[in-house]
Amino acid sequence: MYDFLIAPFADFAFMRSALYGSLALALSSCPVGVFLMLRRMSLTGDAMAHAILPGAATGFLLFGLQIVPMTIGGLIAGVVVALGAGAVSRFTIQKEDASMAAFYLISLALGVLMVSVRGSSVDLMHVLFGTVLALNNDALTLIGVITAITLFTLAIFWRALVAECLDPLFLRSVSRFGTPVHFIFLALVVLNLVGGFQALGTLLSVGLMMLPAAAARFWTVRLEPMIALAILIGAVSCVAGLLISYHFSLPSGPAIILSAGVIYLASIVAGTRGILNSRVRHHRHRTA
Repeated sequence: MYDFLIAPFADFAFMRSALYGSLALALSSCPVGVFLMLRRMSLTGDAMAHAILPGAATGFLLFGLQIVPMTIGGLIAGVVVALGAGAVSRFTIQKEDASMAAFYLISLALGVLMVSVRGSSVDLMHVLFGTVLALNNDALTLIGVITAITLFTLAIFWRALVAECLDPLFLRSVSRFGTPVHFIFLALVVLNLVGGFQALGTLLSVGLMMLPAAAARFWTVRLEPMIALAILIGAVSCVAGLLISYHFSLPSGPAIILSAGVIYLASIVAGTRGILNSRVRHHRHRTA
């Protein structure tokens, strides 16, 4: 048991770095994923994950696979796409989901093209799927800073974020902070996707944000326990994915996301609000 569960992290520094980085991402991104899900914006997270690719690709073209330039580029690109999609939906007849889809498709194609112009297929795979086993001190510092900013911001704007999830129109009618809180939340989404990009790549970073949140939804309806459970599921997924990757020589990022996917599928069936319990409650109601 020790050799399977503990030894990989005790014996290898790169496994410990991957563990620290992925756990910090789970602590940071899973609460954001819960709010995204409750606001019915789950696909917005996926769109934003693709939207950061051109900025990251620009940083790659100018400086190579260096963390700071790619992070700054990804952050700028994510903010531009979020503001652009919001402006289109506000000043035209098109809804925000359609404008977001258009922007992210353009961004994804542009980013892939930019990486392909200078880099190899290996570079493209690193950008798209991340390198969680190659996290260095700079990457861990960046992820730690993003986690601290996210948790601090959530604590400060907690009541406003909860109110906007329940009734955004009411919040905007009684408070002038409704619109600013919406953009602050979108900034948190972009920030966490940029952090996740370092470990999981642009295509998989949203997985650690959304799958634990979606799984937690099948176990509780209360917000605080849902966030705590999402963080726990995210942490378990990270540990399980890294161990599976190490012992079976599989890609680490996909292994982490698939571990979260397995928990999600199990939650659909066995959760307190899942299929089995729903059938039991329905049967008891009919026989009562």
